[in-house]
Amino acid sequence: MYDSIIIGMGPAGISCATYLKRYGLNVLVIGKDLGALELAKEIENFYGMGKISGHDLALKGIKEAMSLGINICHDEVINIDYLANGFNILTKKNNYDAKTIVLATGKVRNGFTLAKNFEGKGVSYCATCDGFFYRKKEIAIIGYNSYMLHELNVLLPLVKKITVFTNNNELEVELPANVEVVKDKITSFKGNDMLEQIICGDKTYNVEGCFIALGSQNAFTLAKHLGLDIKNNNLVVNDNYMTNIPGIFACGDVIGGMLQVAKAVSDGAICANNLNNYIRELKK
Repeated sequence: MYDSIIIGMGPAGISCATYLKRYGLNVLVIGKDLGALELAKEIENFYGMGKISGHDLALKGIKEAMSLGINICHDEVINIDYLANGFNILTKKNNYDAKTIVLATGKVRNGFTLAKNFEGKGVSYCATCDGFFYRKKEIAIIGYNSYMLHELNVLLPLVKKITVFTNNNELEVELPANVEVVKDKITSFKGNDMLEQIICGDKTYNVEGCFIALGSQNAFTLAKHLGLDIKNNNLVVNDNYMTNIPGIFACGDVIGGMLQVAKAVSDGAICANNLNNYIRELKK
């Protein structure tokens, strides 16, 4: 079991991992890409670096972390479950156990804009959390890849029927034969007090609920799964960078504030210091 798993390999996540490693903790970094930093064509306000592309700066940080012996895993997190003494992180390729988690996945994004008015009114982001409420009902799930398939498998034993909406994305996984697939782009959601219909162009599909599993897990959907507090589209943390769930920390753009590399690196360092203290208390 790792002392900590950091989800996200941007400057906040890598900074956090670097400090945790120097504290002597066993850490793993999981990330599917370099995050928003990769899109920055040129950065010229980061201390000591002069002009450098976001891509190159990100790779420099990762290379430095690897030189310290930090494990960097290029993978996609699909689900996180609670353990008696920590957490289990399921990825597309593997699964891992850790005493603590750091969410450094970048800015919290809206799950699915069209569904926003029906969140809590027939739209959910967590099959494990809310699947029971839709037992024996006909529901939809929006997604197209391994993340969607994980949520689908949780829901199948509970519901009467599931229709998969890929929202104009190509299906990347094999589905059970009894699952209908709609590949058209979703144009609107309709209903009165609760979601009742999903509209794709001139076609209308009647549903009694909908689960969003579009794209990949991000801070927003992970937070929904884990029961973390969200305010103003940011994860809420205390002065120690810990969320409302003991053992789950967050840092960087995901907690808001100044969206700059310097701030993300600082967050990572301070978060690591507080997490180290938390781990030491656990070991007493």
